[in-house]
Amino acid sequence: MTALDVAFTTGRRVLSALLTLAVILGSWVLFLKVFNISPFIGKGPVDVWRYLFSGPDSGANRQVLAGESVTTLRDALIGLAAGTIAAVTCAIAFYRWRTAGSVFMPLAMVLRSVPLVAMTPLIVGIFGRNLLAITIISGIVTFFPTLVNMIVALRGTPQESLDLCRAYGASASDTLWKVQIPTALPSVFASLRIAAPLSLVGALLAEWLATGQGLGYGLLNASAESDYNGLWARVVVITVYSTALYQLVGIAESLVLKRFGSPPN
Repeated sequence: MTALDVAFTTGRRVLSALLTLAVILGSWVLFLKVFNISPFIGKGPVDVWRYLFSGPDSGANRQVLAGESVTTLRDALIGLAAGTIAAVTCAIAFYRWRTAGSVFMPLAMVLRSVPLVAMTPLIVGIFGRNLLAITIISGIVTFFPTLVNMIVALRGTPQESLDLCRAYGASASDTLWKVQIPTALPSVFASLRIAAPLSLVGALLAEWLATGQGLGYGLLNASAESDYNGLWARVVVITVYSTALYQLVGIAESLVLKRFGSPPN
C-alpha cells in the first residue's frame, strides 16, 4: 500500500467519523426539540461541553468523572474478562463431555432468562458489596452469548478439517486446540463485540444497586440532586466508553485473526 493509499484510507475514516459525530449531535438536538423537553432537564451538546470543558467548574467536574470512570472501566473489564474465560472454559467442557452439556446447558438458559436487575440483589446478598459481586454481575452479560456462540462454533467445524486430523492421527485434544478453537475465534469475537458494551451496563447496574461507586452511582446521585448537566455528561461519557470498548474488541479481533485465521471483512 502506497503513502497515497494510506492517506486516502485515513482521510476516509476521519471523514466517516466526523459525519457520524455530526449525525449523533444533530439527532441529539433534534430529539430535544421534537419532544419539547424542558431546558431544565434536557441538556444539549453545548451544555455538556460547558460542564466538562469551558465552565467555571469544568476542571472539578472532569476530576470527579475521571475518578468514577476509573472505577467503572475497571469493573467492566474485569467482568468482561472473567465472563469470557468462564464461557470459553464451559463451552469446551460441554463440547468434550456431552452429558455435562445436556445437564447444565438448560440450567444456564434458565438463568439467562432471569433479568439481571432481579438477580443483582441476590448476588449482592450472597457475595457482598465488593469487587467479586461486581465481577459476577458484569460477567453474566458476557458469559451467555459467548457460551452459546462458542458451542455452536465448535460443533460447526468443517467435517473435512476433522477428517484430515483423524487421517494424520491427531488426538481429540490436538484437534480441539489446533483446529476447532482457531476456527471458533470469529464467533468468540462476534460475541465479545456485543458483550463488551453490555459488560459496561452490568458494571453500572452493580454500582447503582450495590457498591455506591463509579459512574453508575454518579448517575443516581446526579438524578437525585437534579444535576442534569452532570447526568447528561455522564451519559455522554458512558456512550464514548461503550463505543471505545466495541472498537477495541474489533482491533483485537483483527490482530488475533491475522495470526490464527482469516481477518474479518
